[in-house]
Amino acid sequence: MAFYAGPNGQFPRADLRNWWLPAYSVDSFSRLDEILPAHVVRRGEASAWRRAAVEPAITYTVPSQFGGGRLSLDAYLDRNPVTGLLIAVGDTVQVERYRYGRTDAQRFTSFSMAKTICALLVGLAVADGAIASIDDPAERYVPVLKGSEYGRTPLRHLLTMSSGVRFREEYDGNDDVSRLARATMPGGAGGIAAVQQFNDRYAQPGERWYYASAETEVLGLVLRAAIGRSIADYLSERVWRPIGAESDASWVVDATGQEVTYAYFNAVLRDYARLGRLLADGGRVGDRQVVPAAWLAEMTRAQVSAARTGRWYGYGFQTWIFPENDGSFVLLGVRGQSLFVDPGRRLVMVHTAVRRDSRDPRVAETLALWRGVQAAFPRRRN
Repeated sequence: MAFYAGPNGQFPRADLRNWWLPAYSVDSFSRLDEILPAHVVRRGEASAWRRAAVEPAITYTVPSQFGGGRLSLDAYLDRNPVTGLLIAVGDTVQVERYRYGRTDAQRFTSFSMAKTICALLVGLAVADGAIASIDDPAERYVPVLKGSEYGRTPLRHLLTMSSGVRFREEYDGNDDVSRLARATMPGGAGGIAAVQQFNDRYAQPGERWYYASAETEVLGLVLRAAIGRSIADYLSERVWRPIGAESDASWVVDATGQEVTYAYFNAVLRDYARLGRLLADGGRVGDRQVVPAAWLAEMTRAQVSAARTGRWYGYGFQTWIFPENDGSFVLLGVRGQSLFVDPGRRLVMVHTAVRRDSRDPRVAETLALWRGVQAAFPRRRN
């Protein structure tokens, strides 16, 4: 904590110039929508959580590269820069912790967890008839992309990060995702121009997999054009209000007012958990099918195998799939953001953090914690 706190023990207040820097991330990652322009995602009538009478005893096996051994949840929190952690089974919150002076009222940013939300909305747009087929090319919905490589790419291959359009995402400050970020942040052109700069094809759609945030941004442009209104409003109507979100969420927008769909969604911890519960329950809220079960099943199966991604995880529609293919999956964002979902246990873990680096190897310890959480709760019997 000392690394993040100033000399008076307070956390430095971030602004547009420094919000990404680790020293300011405690503040910025929990109020990014006050620093960057954003659309509000309106809440509905809040659904209630039950509370476990006693917090369960959770332990996990530390990966050998970080010392090994068996440690407690408290030890994990002492070793990792976690701002919020919530574990829920079904309708019951088992653990809810906040650190670094954060509270349950603050909206934590998602980074790339937003990609899965975008894919969820694409499925709803298909169900609503706004998108005819995910085998359509992007240019059918965004005519300005006609003739470009992304324009020619079917939505299916954008959903699976297999467009074949060259895009380098290594978080070194000089890569393509840095160019995309500059284009979608204040001062950048935003909109179509943000993705038109990437137009070099190295493989046919579906042949190669490579993680590329621009693919989600193209999906966002398609989605906005297809539904004919803001993505934030559509998310509110079709997901946020139906899950009984207790707080408004937000989504950062670019200079054109387009939601930056590859990142920067913001919500309170319990509402992230409500989203996770929706996913764990096959797209249902009570007796209501909010998300088509067939779409969710396609989203959360390995469309691309772990062997092809080279990332240990397989990949579905903008969603990371566990290699054992047992139905569990995770939404991942840089710097330690994650939403783990195990439908077989109706188990959800929301984890927000302020890791210093986008490639922090200690994310392996978060995965180890998740394995410990799974072990603490038995799978449901069918």
